[in-house]
Amino acid sequence: MYQTDPPRSPKDVLPTMYDLPSEDPEEPGLPDQFHLLQPRLLDETFRPQNYPSDQIFVASDLNLYYDPRYPLWHKRPDWFAVLGVSRLYEQRDLRLSYVVWQEGVHPFIVVELLSPGTEKEDLGQTLRDIKQPPGKWEVYEQILRVPYYVVFDRYKYEFRVFKLDGGRYAEIALSESRFWIPELELGLGVWRGRYQDVEQPWLRWYDWTGCWVLTSTEQESQRAEQESQRAEQERQRAERLIAQLRSLGVEPDLD
Repeated sequence: MYQTDPPRSPKDVLPTMYDLPSEDPEEPGLPDQFHLLQPRLLDETFRPQNYPSDQIFVASDLNLYYDPRYPLWHKRPDWFAVLGVSRLYEQRDLRLSYVVWQEGVHPFIVVELLSPGTEKEDLGQTLRDIKQPPGKWEVYEQILRVPYYVVFDRYKYEFRVFKLDGGRYAEIALSESRFWIPELELGLGVWRGRYQDVEQPWLRWYDWTGCWVLTSTEQESQRAEQESQRAEQERQRAERLIAQLRSLGVEPDLD
């Protein structure tokens, strides 16, 4: 290939999401239902107040291509969020994958759900074969430099937070099962409740008041409850008024 003068942008010459595979034949489907439901709850409750909804991209189990020198190398985070990019690729298409050299913006936070088969790699405890692609920890910390990396143990229902500090991840000591992220104006914590008819601890987002961010279903339920309460208050007020009129010898016209 001949060099042009001036050189063309990597975005123009490197593969896009349309050129790269979006599925890994060696990893078909999701491992289990938890890996489907937990990212969905993170999606539903991730509402940073300082970013418009159309400038937030979240994904789970989506190919994340990270190195233009090796364009086929990728990771598939259990969940990640990117801030300041269009929700749609080039504002028109749902993404097949996330290609950092095309997007120009790296993920702001990555969440991995620990399982026995992936725990050591998720925590950077495996030795890398120089002939193989780097592990998740190395990619998130040294290549993508993701500011926040979270791992959630689905068996102990505990989570750990690592923040990029001086080019390396430093673990944040958590005094409780919550962690506030000022750049997002959101916090992440372990909530025990019912989601999708399953009662157990879940990882979800909370707001500046300390309240859990509601899903759309919870919002609808809350509105219905508030409407029911208002109707009951109106009924009780009407009954009191009728009683007062009758005590004065006035029979109200109930028609």
